[in-house]
Amino acid sequence: MPPRATATRPVGTVTRGTTNPNRLRRMDRWIAAVHDAELRRAAEPVAVDLGYGAAPWTAVELLDRLRTVAPHARVVGVEIDPARVAAARPYVRAGLDFRHGGFEVPVSRPPLLIRAANVLRQYDEGEVAAVWRRLCARLAPASEGSRGGLLVEGTCDEIGRRHVWVALGPEGPRTVTFATRLGSLDLPSDLAERLPKALIHRNVPGEPVHAFLRDFDRAWAAAAPYASYGARQRWMRAVRDLTADWPVTDGPVRWRQGEVTVRWEALAPRA
Repeated sequence: MPPRATATRPVGTVTRGTTNPNRLRRMDRWIAAVHDAELRRAAEPVAVDLGYGAAPWTAVELLDRLRTVAPHARVVGVEIDPARVAAARPYVRAGLDFRHGGFEVPVSRPPLLIRAANVLRQYDEGEVAAVWRRLCARLAPASEGSRGGLLVEGTCDEIGRRHVWVALGPEGPRTVTFATRLGSLDLPSDLAERLPKALIHRNVPGEPVHAFLRDFDRAWAAAAPYASYGARQRWMRAVRDLTADWPVTDGPVRWRQGEVTVRWEALAPRA
């Protein structure tokens, strides 16, 4: 279990801090598209960039991208390393702040979004469920006409070409999204190396995520004739074929972006 918070010790451990500009653009683009109604509904929605790393680029970019759909959005970058918080201070501006903290998420009111990218990679698989529960409990609760806040937790490569994340609401996990720059892809199963901690050790025969990636590779192979029209058309055809056997939750608008989202229940690890 992660350590408990105290007055001087936030919950969690220091990450490597690796970060690059535009590394999380695929995740941000997806958040702005699927969570826009909740963000617009709030008068001043609060989003948290949890574990933004050694430089504040991802928090700065998150604010800019959220404000395309919610002009009054605010972003708080939260880091467990106080030196990183101090280094980010010059970037503070209206709507953007940085705070020392961890999984306790030290913000004054429940956020509509917590983004935790490349944070749980260093943790043991057995620790993930407890972290998820803690973070989901910090989200804005569901209410009449609202599904509440969103936690987006996942992993990407160093320059954001390949990314897999889990989306969770106050009630728990909802979906898994696979996103890639299609020109970099040989097989859909190449994304396996970016599975979040909850799934990466489950990519073995007998586990649902392994079966999904196997079927995705087969659909990709069957869609080879579409490659003459470009990687996007091949991806879209492969995803369309997947919908026959897997609960894909999105449609061609997202597929064109090199994405596919599947219900969590279909890929969740076996007990």
